[in-house]
Amino acid sequence: MLRSISSGFEGSFNVCAFGFSAEEEAVLESILRDRSHIEETLRLAADEKAGDYAAALQRLRKIYHNSIRPMEQAYKYNELRQHEISAYPGRTLGDSATDGEITSKPMVLFLGPWSVGKSSMINYLLGLLDTPYQLYTGAEPTTSEFTVIMHGEKIRTVEGIVMAADSSRSFSPLEKFGQNFLEKLVGIEMPHKLLERVTFVDTPGIIENRKQQERGYPFNDVCQWFIDRADLIFVVFDPTKLDVGLELEMLFRQLKGRESQIRIILNKADSLATQDLMRVYGALFWSLAPLINVTEPPRVYVSSFWPYDYAPDTSRDLFKREEISLLEDLNQVIENRLENKIAFIRQHGIRVRIHALLVDRYVQTFKEKMSFFSDPELVFKEIVEDPDKFYIFKSILAKTNVSKFDLPNRDAYRDFFGINPVSSFKQLSAQCSYIGGCLLEKIERAITHELPSLLSSINSGKNPTLSSCEATGCGEKPKNRYRRN
Repeated sequence: MLRSISSGFEGSFNVCAFGFSAEEEAVLESILRDRSHIEETLRLAADEKAGDYAAALQRLRKIYHNSIRPMEQAYKYNELRQHEISAYPGRTLGDSATDGEITSKPMVLFLGPWSVGKSSMINYLLGLLDTPYQLYTGAEPTTSEFTVIMHGEKIRTVEGIVMAADSSRSFSPLEKFGQNFLEKLVGIEMPHKLLERVTFVDTPGIIENRKQQERGYPFNDVCQWFIDRADLIFVVFDPTKLDVGLELEMLFRQLKGRESQIRIILNKADSLATQDLMRVYGALFWSLAPLINVTEPPRVYVSSFWPYDYAPDTSRDLFKREEISLLEDLNQVIENRLENKIAFIRQHGIRVRIHALLVDRYVQTFKEKMSFFSDPELVFKEIVEDPDKFYIFKSILAKTNVSKFDLPNRDAYRDFFGINPVSSFKQLSAQCSYIGGCLLEKIERAITHELPSLLSSINSGKNPTLSSCEATGCGEKPKNRYRRN
């Protein structure tokens, strides 16, 4: 049997089902690369404590819905332009932090020029060669869709319109890119051990002579959506496609601030002699240097990521070590997925809290400046046009432990209040109830105690169950240090 083909799947494939004779099977065995190191490095045979992981996710969902979501809704956080509010370029929760987004698996995104081996790399990692669901590959541009490869109980394809309509998934926000895009979105589900812990996304190759409008949907905006949610980003090149054009430059601008998630892959390395490979490696760095302006550039992996054996008289040992290093990188993301999720939700909670404090300050300033004869529209226009004159942002820094580097762009609030009248918001001092407590106290408790405690319980190996005190507050009366006595 073709062990290398079936490795990683639940059950095994019958070679005869694919029409292989004994002679053809022997030939395939001789030209296919051994894949045992993939299973070993990614620990696909190891049993996970699914109960503890599910309990931690349940607790994380409860903290979010009890302590962070109410503040989001009260101060319409999701109507603030997300790309303006973050001092940390990167992941956002989209329109709202749904359960699907909180519980989603780590996402590995494959980007790069056309026909550099992105689809072949996924086929290799998942052992899809000569299976009915291997991704189509070829020398010409072959991938025209965004293909999401994910875990499922059986092998099947899922249309983009179905993925967007399913609220249990994390892809429903993709509807905003239109029906033309959803027709270019496809999901593939299969019962694979690796896909139980990670999701792969294959993207259309970059073609420099194609105008974006010819795709029929906003390609760069869609890429940005996936970039914002990716835990690991593989940017793949091959030795014959090192030129940097306008579309590739745009892609790297979109990757700005995500350098820690980026891995550069120089694929098809065994197609070159060692000396030529060194020249190509230098040329790749020369091409990318103007696009990646950071002190420490992303890691570059040099190998040939496909199922067939390396070409003779090439650096086999080097390529094997590089491949194992990349797999260890991937495994690290998988192993840390729960910790990263908790840290991400906590960071999101900090941003929501800052937004609420700023809106509260705007509302307070507006009420202080209003008089019986004042024109409300003119008064607030003066405040929102020049917040520094009224110490809006400086007062937040002076009265709270907010870092100045976490403050959002003040211009974003001009647009925010343009569609959300200041009169529609209550001050934080009024956002309290005897049963539910105070919104500010609850979100601060989540940021300073509940989420760090959940993280500690995971790192210490304790059972991360939800305590009754976190759900009820143990009968404490609501406290509000912002309420005037």
